Amino acid sequence: MFSFEIIAIDGNARAGRLITPHGIIETPSFVPVATQATVKSLSPRELRDIKAQVIIANTYHLHLRPGVDVIEKMGGLHGFMNWDDPLMTDSGGFQIFSHGAAKEHGVGKIASIFPEEQDRGGHLSSKKGRPLVTVDEEGVMFFSYLDGSQHRFTPERVVDIQKKLGADMILVLDECTSPFHDYEYTKMAMERTHRWAMRSLEAFHRISDKNQALFGIVQGGAFQDLREKSASFIAEQGFQGFAIGGSLGRSKHDMHTVLEWTTPLLPDDRPRHLLGIGEIDDVFEIVKRGIDLFDCVTPTRMARTGTLFARSADRFRIHISNERFKEDPCPIEKECNCYTCRNYSRAYLRHLFMAKELLGIHLATIHNLFFMESLMKQIRAAIIERKFEAFKDEWKVSSVALQAKTTMSLQ
Repeated sequence: MFSFEIIAIDGNARAGRLITPHGIIETPSFVPVATQATVKSLSPRELRDIKAQVIIANTYHLHLRPGVDVIEKMGGLHGFMNWDDPLMTDSGGFQIFSHGAAKEHGVGKIASIFPEEQDRGGHLSSKKGRPLVTVDEEGVMFFSYLDGSQHRFTPERVVDIQKKLGADMILVLDECTSPFHDYEYTKMAMERTHRWAMRSLEAFHRISDKNQALFGIVQGGAFQDLREKSASFIAEQGFQGFAIGGSLGRSKHDMHTVLEWTTPLLPDDRPRHLLGIGEIDDVFEIVKRGIDLFDCVTPTRMARTGTLFARSADRFRIHISNERFKEDPCPIEKECNCYTCRNYSRAYLRHLFMAKELLGIHLATIHNLFFMESLMKQIRAAIIERKFEAFKDEWKVSSVALQAKTTMSLQ
């Protein structure tokens, strides 16, 4: 019920087919985030319309609300949310990190996870706080952010929860580390993650109905020997896929280096998923380094603030609330074929955001996710044609040229 095949390789970039019980995923592929069993503001029908192939839901949040027993009674996540296509669930490891070490160090998904990227629009969290999580050898104890109730996650418990959720691909429980953790703590957390991985694998084989694939997670922070040791260890354990998580360093350059240490040590015949990364300027670089799947909240989160993807703009984004769009009759992108760009102007979208109308968020989310899916389709084609590097250079160069043309037209 689960298999992966490579169709084409161009350098280290791979085009493949990931076969799951709920359909085929053409890779490399972006994975929209459906944290609480929904991609914010979109229906499953709209996700299918924009050609989303797979989505990822959040074990931690769904455990707290509405509860795994409720979802299991409703036919698992596929039935509960009326999504018949491939589905992933994470292990809750990042949420445990965000309520634990991230609170101590002031980092997370909203705050920049790359401290040295602050000059590019990132920022550290303004507040540090007391962690709500205790990590020990057995697992994790944490308090609900909803009602303060206490909960226990163990590797075995997390596998059991995800089995009941029924996703096609599930992840082991891991301990994420921060860019500010030192070598010794990162090493200790990595070794604990390895022991948890073995317990997860044992539990998975004991209770699995063979309709799911378990992914192991590589940790080790931004330390080369730890990343290489973790990748080698996880690669040997018989997981059906691999995820790369935890701290990827203090900058995007560090992230690229971590991937260059890691991906060559993972088996070629199984998929590789990069957790939590997916801005437009990341896509080419991570695919170039052998990543097959990646998820990120950026496209949907930016949409909710009126930040829209545009190839012709600085860093591939425009801020629709800008005054210059007040009377702009053009779509977000003239070449874009999404529902939003086919039917609405920048002026109308700006009006919606200025008036705080929910339709603005809805239309912006459709566009941003369609933009990502369209880009990934082009990347897959370029890899198959052995033209990935040329396509990457052409796409970025033409973006700069379009940006310059747009700037001149406004002067």
